[in-house]
Amino acid sequence: MGTGSGFGKVIIFNEHFVVFGIPAIASAIDSRTEALVERIDAPSQLVPSGNEGSLGDGWVLEDNRPANPGYKVEKYEHQKESINLVLDAAGFDASENNIRITLGGSLKAVGGVGASAAVCVSIARALNDEFSLGFDDDRINKIAFEGEKAYAGTPSGIDNTASTYGGLLWFEKNLQGGDNKIELLKVREPIRIVMGNTGLTTNTKAAVEGVRQRREANPEQYKGIFQVAEDIVSKARLALSAHDLTMMGQLMDTNHKILQEIEVSHPKLDELVRISKDNGALGAKMTGGGLGGYMIALCSDEASQQRVANAIESAGCEALRTTIGV
Repeated sequence: MGTGSGFGKVIIFNEHFVVFGIPAIASAIDSRTEALVERIDAPSQLVPSGNEGSLGDGWVLEDNRPANPGYKVEKYEHQKESINLVLDAAGFDASENNIRITLGGSLKAVGGVGASAAVCVSIARALNDEFSLGFDDDRINKIAFEGEKAYAGTPSGIDNTASTYGGLLWFEKNLQGGDNKIELLKVREPIRIVMGNTGLTTNTKAAVEGVRQRREANPEQYKGIFQVAEDIVSKARLALSAHDLTMMGQLMDTNHKILQEIEVSHPKLDELVRISKDNGALGAKMTGGGLGGYMIALCSDEASQQRVANAIESAGCEALRTTIGV
């Protein structure tokens, strides 16, 4: 049997804008999805054992990941399409080599943490491990990008990149179709964050397409917003380099405001942002596709992180205490 894993991720600056070539900053987090790929000798074994999963041409999936209620049901068709895309990109014919895929790990299946990308990366790695395909990380990343298309339509590539390589990344999508610009950013010490889970399942494909349509309908308005996004991320890079968390927090607040302007936030996300700020967060914003999923709050120290997390939990939502820049 073959095994593989993919990091969860958080986008700290410029989700959605990154699709259009504006730089973004993202980080892996210390939660992962883990995949197991096993060969199946008899086609009669291509039957889910009762856990949430799906069935494809020559493959069966058992999905044992923790998840928001309803997430796996709502993402069923996306997931099935994604696995087929991963197998195709890997040049693997499951109809000739039947396989069982089992998913697990500590990363919760919910919007905003790169759950779909982590699945794509972990399956690609497990497949590579089981069948000795000789893939390096660059190939794994490209395969995972193809799988992401089922979820995002036109993904930027930032989620699968963070999931593959880990670390804190500067990312620029090459709109001409060449290699994306990826730089590993260094920070003085790990930075504490809290990620608040709204409990709402997101539709990243719909969110991305909605931004595209509104941008085409309001070009002048969106031109100004996109200029602000580019200015934010340039300043954020300097703030990270200087370990200026106060400035970083202010820039996160501004980033959330322009994400609200392009209509990808949600009242529940806005509520958790407000609660975080009221309880001492240096900055807070939605993260990921939006319209639900997770938000992120920047904390100055462990005590602040605990205070913000407790406040989010008191509001009836889950809080993930983690770090970026590791």
